[in-house]
Amino acid sequence: MFVVVETGGKQYKLSVGSTVRVEKLQANVGDEVVLDKVLLVGKDDEVLIGQPYVEGAKVIAEVVKQDKYPKVIVFKFKRKKHYRRKYGHRQPYTQLSVKEIVLPQ
Repeated sequence: MFVVVETGGKQYKLSVGSTVRVEKLQANVGDEVVLDKVLLVGKDDEVLIGQPYVEGAKVIAEVVKQDKYPKVIVFKFKRKKHYRRKYGHRQPYTQLSVKEIVLPQ
């Protein structure tokens, strides 16, 4: 069984036991997070498609880690004008481990 969940403006395909890195959530390590914006549920030979969400379906996940991605270097340059700017960016993320998928009744 799998579900497609929306969080942080992105969509993720999840199943029980999988881990995923999502945009930073306000939760501590070890907390349980409920993702209730389920777009699609696929089980055996049946598919439930939400309009836009599947009512009653949710994913229960545990926060494994709060961290940042590796640094991305941004370098701006304009030739002949002596214009150079260099800075870095590290995007924060939350790593989740899916514990349970609750289906609608």
